Amino acid sequence: MAYFITFEGIEGCGKSTQTEILSRELHTETGCQVVMTREPGGCPIANKIRAILLDAENSALVPLAELLLYAAARAQHVAEVIRPALAEGKIVLCDRFTDATTAYQGHGRSLDLSLIENLAQLATGGLTPDLTILLDCPEEVGLKRAMARINATSGAREERFEQESLRFHHAVREGYLKLAADHPARFIVVDGTLGISETAATIRNAVFSRIPRG
Repeated sequence: MAYFITFEGIEGCGKSTQTEILSRELHTETGCQVVMTREPGGCPIANKIRAILLDAENSALVPLAELLLYAAARAQHVAEVIRPALAEGKIVLCDRFTDATTAYQGHGRSLDLSLIENLAQLATGGLTPDLTILLDCPEEVGLKRAMARINATSGAREERFEQESLRFHHAVREGYLKLAADHPARFIVVDGTLGISETAATIRNAVFSRIPRG
């Protein structure tokens, strides 16, 4: 049963945690193989591009170069991971996808939305998620959570976007909400300020009411 679900939202909204929880529940309930992946990244080449994009030392990266790097990483990721998994009838859960580029580079960076759409079509070959879960929370809440996570990690400090202004993150959040309003059949908007268990239950109920069974 091929099915493509993406998780979206601002920094610190809880996407990664909820992706992991839903992955376990889907495997248990459906018996299907579930592939959990993320963007930018998801495969070795795209992970190298991720390191460039999220490193705060690369603050000089201009918006157009940033956009093109996301498109390159996505093209590799879709070809190497997402399309093969869907072709094998697996459920794919992806932490961020094309909507993130619209929200961040389109609404956050003010790049041309038609250019972003054209690049998305090119990079994905027209692949669109079956379902998108938007975890929405105020930017102040998300950034506080994100910085706490970064400060607690011993790995690379992926904080280039966390260092952007509140105005930038507000624009990103508004961009996400506009996407959800424009595509109500695909989006499920979930309150990202709820506790982990309550959020997971809300997502589970919404997903299992839509996902094909049998």
